[in-house]
Amino acid sequence: MEFNSLDAQREACEAYIASQKAEGWVCLRDKYDDGGFSGGTLERPALKDLIADIEDGLIDIVVVYKIDRLSRALMDFSKLVEIFDKHGVTFVSVTQSFNTTTSMGRLTLNILLSFAQFEREVIGERIRDKVAASRKKGIWMGGPVPLGYTVKDRKLIVDPAEAETVRTIFTLYARSSSTAEVIRELDARSILTKTGRPYDKTSLLKTLHNKVYRGLAVHKGTAYPGEHDAIIDEALWDDVHHVIANNRVKRVAIAKEPSPALLRGLIFTETGVAMTPHHTKKGTRRYRYYVSMDAIKKRPKAEIRGPQRLPGGVVEDAVVGEIRRLLRTPEVAARVLRKLCSTKPSFFMPSRFKNVLNERPRLRP
Repeated sequence: MEFNSLDAQREACEAYIASQKAEGWVCLRDKYDDGGFSGGTLERPALKDLIADIEDGLIDIVVVYKIDRLSRALMDFSKLVEIFDKHGVTFVSVTQSFNTTTSMGRLTLNILLSFAQFEREVIGERIRDKVAASRKKGIWMGGPVPLGYTVKDRKLIVDPAEAETVRTIFTLYARSSSTAEVIRELDARSILTKTGRPYDKTSLLKTLHNKVYRGLAVHKGTAYPGEHDAIIDEALWDDVHHVIANNRVKRVAIAKEPSPALLRGLIFTETGVAMTPHHTKKGTRRYRYYVSMDAIKKRPKAEIRGPQRLPGGVVEDAVVGEIRRLLRTPEVAARVLRKLCSTKPSFFMPSRFKNVLNERPRLRP
């Protein structure tokens, strides 16, 4: 058994406690071992149990193999020492003799802990430097494996079947230039992400922007030649990103155009899910729809009931027609007018009537 294992450390602590038997020390049966958790955080299950038992008065002395086994962060350790002092608990390190009840012991403890934190920070810097250097050399440093690749001997290897799927996605977007159309086509072909989920706008654009497919390794926004083979050639990549740039300009222009929707915030599916106004454009003609949030968020079809997309003009005409029919009943019309008079007097201003009269023609698709 290695001496730096949890079991070996516990044996050393138990032996030290046994040597203090004459002082009345007794080893508890409970184990407060946090295997697999970093000493750089207090968010550890066994440590929380230890603190709870201290607060309940069940512990008089805390014995550790080495102080950095309890905490490597100076601020965190200071908090623990405050808890120990508050409840009259003594802290002992088997390999570093000191007593926290004396000023010299506290000084020794702080010095040792400062070195432990320094060592931790130096190790972290070395790891970050190594990752950065490896990225700049184009070495794969782990993380989610992109669609189109597998990992072998810590290197990205092209998966022929998945790579063809990636090329299909890029080609579809270059030809269609519509994110929604590409997503519908991928759904129709049952093409899924690496994790087995249907594509949505976020996952599609993430795929199209992933420079790994150009054979590059990216570190902090800078791309370096990678060790792996590219899946997408330069011409197709440029075509796709030219389309993305054009779409970005179009989206800004469209966002500035008014998008009338008479039933905005008033229309829901039969299950109570809101339907929000959307539109598509073919040439200069705009087609308006009300689309449910279920469809927008691509929820499983088994959980969806009723129509998920309605033509804007048709449903608005139907609603307006029904309102007109109801208002032909004198009692209903009088009740509505009284309500409007009491709640919205400004509705009867001449300018308001002019706006209402001009609104319907503009709302037609």
